[in-house]
Amino acid sequence: MLVSRLLSAAHCYVVASLLLLLGATPASSGEISVDINGASFVNYGLVGVGRVPASLRNNGETFGSGSGMVFDGSSWKRTAGGYKGILFLLPDRGYNGKGTVVDYQARINRLAITFTPVAPDRVLPANKAQQSVQIALGRPIFLRDGRGQPFTSLDATRVRKGTPDLPQAANGRISIDPEGIARARNGTFYVSEEYGPYVYTFSPDGRLRGVTAPPDAFIPLRNGRKNFSAEDPDPNTGRVNNRGLEGLSLTPDGKYLVAVLQSPTIQDGGKTSRYTRALVYEVTKSGGLRLVREHAIELPEYTEEGHKGVAAQSEILALSDSLLLMLCRDGKRGYGTGQQPSLYRKVGIIDLSQARPLAKDYGRPDRPISPGGKLEKDIAVAKFIPFIDLNDEGELRRFGLHNDGDPDCNMLSEKWESLGLVGVLDPNRPDDFFLFVGNDNDFITQYGHQAGKDYRDRSGVEVDTMLLVFHVRLPGLRGVSPG
Repeated sequence: MLVSRLLSAAHCYVVASLLLLLGATPASSGEISVDINGASFVNYGLVGVGRVPASLRNNGETFGSGSGMVFDGSSWKRTAGGYKGILFLLPDRGYNGKGTVVDYQARINRLAITFTPVAPDRVLPANKAQQSVQIALGRPIFLRDGRGQPFTSLDATRVRKGTPDLPQAANGRISIDPEGIARARNGTFYVSEEYGPYVYTFSPDGRLRGVTAPPDAFIPLRNGRKNFSAEDPDPNTGRVNNRGLEGLSLTPDGKYLVAVLQSPTIQDGGKTSRYTRALVYEVTKSGGLRLVREHAIELPEYTEEGHKGVAAQSEILALSDSLLLMLCRDGKRGYGTGQQPSLYRKVGIIDLSQARPLAKDYGRPDRPISPGGKLEKDIAVAKFIPFIDLNDEGELRRFGLHNDGDPDCNMLSEKWESLGLVGVLDPNRPDDFFLFVGNDNDFITQYGHQAGKDYRDRSGVEVDTMLLVFHVRLPGLRGVSPG
């Protein structure tokens, strides 16, 4: 089996080598600049790629990849050959077969990263095209509740009464489907998830310290009662199944935490509507969270077979309490899905200052901001301004990757869901950063093992964990890496 896995990984590099040797390297699109409030945000292009095999195991279980990421900013250093630092990568609820059937223990993975940037106008030798980011695994941080019990990924079929009421699985443990992660300078972790959808606060070693519930409009209700299950059908009101608080980020000063719904609530039109919601919390002196503002965000559209589609939000990165980077994408397209290529995967800029805070009564489930998908007239929305196109063929093929064309292991997979930011550490360019973008591979492998059982994904393919790195200019941060 080990030989098979090694051959699979080697095959990806062979295919990448062929793409480069055959000259399939369209020119890069060059610098892209976006002006926001008189300041220029610049994308200098793709400068690095890294990958690890889908079959990789950590602590005896299939590793998976990232629904969220955050760097330990204090660990990021410049070296003689490039950079190094510690990255925390958040997997979601484990391998899914027919429904949520794996009692996967929630965790945060700790990775040691080394990075050697590639100049935007340079094409690497074929055997090194996807090796500018190297990853070494550390021991996971397992998440536990206040009783010391592990969290589970099993579906939330019950409700644990409390303040707030919590999603609970049939085995009595708190159910969590983690999607977003932020980290304070003191090591405190914040994790947002899909079932509640809630924000959980954890100590540096993974012990639960607090739970923050969103406004009532977000809470899933079925027949007037809280029901946190992610199984069909969708709730009558509240978050759409499996589309909870997908994006989470601390501001660089550590004073605010921003959380964004992946798709609009049921009463706001559901996943076919464009108007989702952002929550801005103040981090109190005690480390708690106090909601100070709620905003409406207009998600981008794309065209699929003559029809309009909505690109759901997959991750955010807060540059301030009003300015965000946001990753939006289509779904069910990419390597391993059977449908190729992706039609929309972009990182954009959101300026919340352009959207006045929502009135408090919009926090009620009976007061939608966009009933039937039509925005109420008194609401101003923050709009998505495209910044980075992950599907840019010219950029991808410099590194032996692609979005279009025949499906193979160098085609981008479906779910790109995590953003991380670290400084270039050049005193002459204090506003320059490296933006890491990671995929969620859904634990898709033919050599899987979780919760004591082996598994083979029915797709028949290996979807590797991958990181893309872009060099960007973000004016105003001046070398400060957000958490």
